[in-house]
Amino acid sequence: MTASAELPPPPDDWEPEVPRPSGWLTPEDLAVVRAQLPLVYVDAVPVRVDESGDVVSVGLLLRMGARGLTRSLVSGRVLYHERVRDSLLRHIEKDLGPVALPQVPSSPQPFTVAEYFPTPGITAFHDPRHHAVSLAYVVPVTGDCRPQQDALDIDWLTPEEACSDTIQAEFVNGQGTLVRQAMAWVGRLG
Repeated sequence: MTASAELPPPPDDWEPEVPRPSGWLTPEDLAVVRAQLPLVYVDAVPVRVDESGDVVSVGLLLRMGARGLTRSLVSGRVLYHERVRDSLLRHIEKDLGPVALPQVPSSPQPFTVAEYFPTPGITAFHDPRHHAVSLAYVVPVTGDCRPQQDALDIDWLTPEEACSDTIQAEFVNGQGTLVRQAMAWVGRLG
C-alpha cells in the first residue's frame, strides 16, 4: 500500500487561477496597454440585402449608456494572434447571437479605418478609454439576430432612416459617422 501525503489547506485568501482564453489580458494589463499603445478594433455595420445584393436595411443596436439609450454598432478588440475575420465573427456572435449567420468573405476588406482618440475633437471618433484604430466593415447577415450581452435590442432601419439626423443624434463616440460612410460605400447615400 502506498502512503498519501497530507497537504495543508490553502490560505483563506487563495483563489484558483481562472484560465483565460489565449490573447486575453488581465484588467490590470489591459489598463497599462491602453495607456501606452493604440489598440486594433473592428466595427461592423450589419445589413440585410435583397436578392440582387443591394442593402435594404441596417441593424443598429440599442444599449443603455451613461446618457440613456444610445445606438451602436457591433464593435470590439482584435485579440493577439486572432485574424481580423475571426474577430469580426466573434463580435457579431457576441452582439447578435449565434445564428446571425454573417456573410464575411475569406479576405474581408474594410470600407474605412476609424481612429478613436481619448481626446475629443481630433477625429469624428472618440473613446475616453484609449486610442484605438478600428477597421470598419459592412457585413450582410442572413440569420435570426437577437441582441446579446449588454445590447437591449436591435432595430432594422432603412439606410435612409439610419442616416437621418434623428437617428444619428442617438449615437455616441462617432459611430453614426461610420453608418453614413458605410451607406455611401454601398451606394445608398448620395
